[in-house]
Amino acid sequence: MKYEEVIKDITSVGKFHINLGLERISQLLTCLGNPQDNLKCIQVAGTNGKGSVCTMLASILAEAGYKTGLYTSPHIFDYTERFRVNGVDISKDDFVKYYTHVTEVAKSNNIYPTEFEILTAIMFKYFSDNNIDIAVIETGLGGRFDATNVLKTNLCAVITHIDLDHTDRLGATKDKIAFEKAGIIKPNSCVITSEGYEAIKDKADEVDALFVLSTPYVQQEFLDALSLKGVHQRENLALVLTTIQTLFKDIDDKTIISGLKKVKNPCRFQYIKEKNMIIDGAHNPNCFEALRENLDIYFPDTKRNYVFGCLNTKDYKKMLFYIETDPNLQNLYIYPFNNPNSVDYETIKSSTDISCFELKTIEDAFEEGVLTVVCGSFYMLNELITKDVIIK
Repeated sequence: MKYEEVIKDITSVGKFHINLGLERISQLLTCLGNPQDNLKCIQVAGTNGKGSVCTMLASILAEAGYKTGLYTSPHIFDYTERFRVNGVDISKDDFVKYYTHVTEVAKSNNIYPTEFEILTAIMFKYFSDNNIDIAVIETGLGGRFDATNVLKTNLCAVITHIDLDHTDRLGATKDKIAFEKAGIIKPNSCVITSEGYEAIKDKADEVDALFVLSTPYVQQEFLDALSLKGVHQRENLALVLTTIQTLFKDIDDKTIISGLKKVKNPCRFQYIKEKNMIIDGAHNPNCFEALRENLDIYFPDTKRNYVFGCLNTKDYKKMLFYIETDPNLQNLYIYPFNNPNSVDYETIKSSTDISCFELKTIEDAFEEGVLTVVCGSFYMLNELITKDVIIK
């Protein structure tokens, strides 16, 4: 198979859906020789910030000399972005090879995995084959029944900020969502979090895991070193530093600072100076609240054109609220991207009292002296922004 054929296959209706549970991934990995059992892993779950925490941890660990695997989702341009070893994406040839192997094993054993289960199996096999020292793994959805939670042990569970998202699957309250996230806590390990939910404490007690609450205080030298911008990154960085200090006491401050300078996590409050444009994959109301706060701090009293698009599974009305109430709002552009769950222009138009326009190309939102803010689903970004603009 060629890479393009693999992408067509993996995004087909038969695979591209969510079906939480560990039975299929467990069966598949058993047929592959249980490569996950060869790895030392840090698992990261949470509503917001887990991608940033993962990339920070991986960058610091690689800087410290550990051969580090990083598994994140979603990707922006290519599926290969989800699998990295010391900052380098898996090659398209290797991705095709592992995809072909995993799907052939699944078919021959009458296992019908979802897209994310296939990707997770590829990740475990690829990292195991490459003799990774430490794998930093971002959960896909929730934690307890997420495919990544097939792990029997881990070095540590990190749980980032929890908020209301995917409530149809994870529960309608933060406490219920915290319970699902706490499912990644493993026996005789530790959990590091910035929020003291009882569900997390109870799970830690149940499996005899050390409960560590990170401090909100971060030394300025670490904040100054971090290449990612945004006031919300302080909490994420505090989690990262606590994790490093708990698990890797041999890593000194100089190495941490050097690693933070090299962190790359595109489309998280990323400023493109040449275009006077902010790109932020804000995908729920809490993310939009953080986006507004960051805009008001980094770009005060600056006129703004918003480009917005999201999935109909999200609370887009609450997300729109943070745009509607922005006193610096100039224009709102809606982009219905190519996804069956993308909210169409007319639906959003009828959901807001302010005028909005349907966007055809990103250039339509550019205006002299006005900041363009592209926000919403990660799925729309690769249709609006070219890779060379985002990846510097």
